[in-house]
Amino acid sequence: MSLVNLSHLCSHLQNASKARLGLTSLPHTNLHLSLLHSLQRSGFLSTITLGGPTPPPPSLLLSHPQDPSAAQITQTNRATRRLWVGLKYWNNEPVLSRIGMVSKPTRRIWMGVEELRDVAKGVRSGYVEGLRGIGECLFISTDRGILEVRECVERGVGGMVLCRVL
Repeated sequence: MSLVNLSHLCSHLQNASKARLGLTSLPHTNLHLSLLHSLQRSGFLSTITLGGPTPPPPSLLLSHPQDPSAAQITQTNRATRRLWVGLKYWNNEPVLSRIGMVSKPTRRIWMGVEELRDVAKGVRSGYVEGLRGIGECLFISTDRGILEVRECVERGVGGMVLCRVL
């Protein structure tokens, strides 16, 4: 798991939302795809579409997210695959206003269920501040995929803290 590439994804999404872009593209990796699906489940993104270097047609953006295994993948197009992400706005303000890494390549933060429960309640635990704002989310990489902190507490799993979204 490359936290450097994940921090690039976080800064790219934050810059795209500040620039009021409706559609942006990111390199396709399985880690990026699973984090973007988690962000979409939490309501921060509108669409995720697998495509090439050029934007997909608008008809694909209005449909349900497509299965990445359905796209034709060959050795020649493997490096040019992109994830096209549609950003959400509410009352002319971006839904995803701030996103930042918690774990860094030099300091990875692992938490168990009890520590995550404290963070979900709004109490600081170790290096991680508690959730305080409305709509604030913390994403955790677990053995069951990338989950939001409240899902981790419900399922009773811990993992590495990835990023915080406001």
